[in-house]
Amino acid sequence: MTSDPGQTNRFDRRRAKTRAALVSAAQAFLAEGQTGAPIQKVTERADVGIGTFYNHFASKEELFEVAVREAVETYAVVLDSFADDTSDAAANFARSFRLTGRLQRVHPQTSRVLLAHAEEISRSSSGIAAHARRDIAAAHDAGQFSVPDVDLAMVVVTGAMVELGRLLLDEPGRDAATTTDGVTKHVLLSLGMTHDRASTLCDQPLPDVPPLPM
Repeated sequence: MTSDPGQTNRFDRRRAKTRAALVSAAQAFLAEGQTGAPIQKVTERADVGIGTFYNHFASKEELFEVAVREAVETYAVVLDSFADDTSDAAANFARSFRLTGRLQRVHPQTSRVLLAHAEEISRSSSGIAAHARRDIAAAHDAGQFSVPDVDLAMVVVTGAMVELGRLLLDEPGRDAATTTDGVTKHVLLSLGMTHDRASTLCDQPLPDVPPLPM
């Protein structure tokens, strides 16, 4: 007896939809700083049963780990889509930093997840931290940055991004674009870029931050 491909596809779509709802609910709790939210609260927000939860995740800890990882990796893909000149690593880095600062206004939930887990994200071998490390190292090799120690550079970059995010979060009336570009310029200067080049990169037009599949 053969299975109905249409029925199988519907089952897969429902399963994917349920999983996405659970991940989105977990990201919402993370954004709110409620890392101690019980499974029942997560499933209520996702509008699924507790039994269904265990069809997808072994524990709440596993779900929250996935929620953070997917938020980071999704945004990294978005940033990569804007890297229109991969030969200019410094320009790609500046663009990514400027867009990430603007993220707080456009996608506050994603921004809050990134802020809440900034330390572990900055040490990750994938996602936005890996992209930043790649661009910093490439810009150094090209003579655009002067940062022989990428780990030390990431301390500066991560610290600046976290404090920028918190500032924008604490002051919702503050202009995110102007503030972010000002911080970006200081970061570029700290990485060894010339003042004129840093100013030029921060004056470049940016694409709109697109919707994220959260």
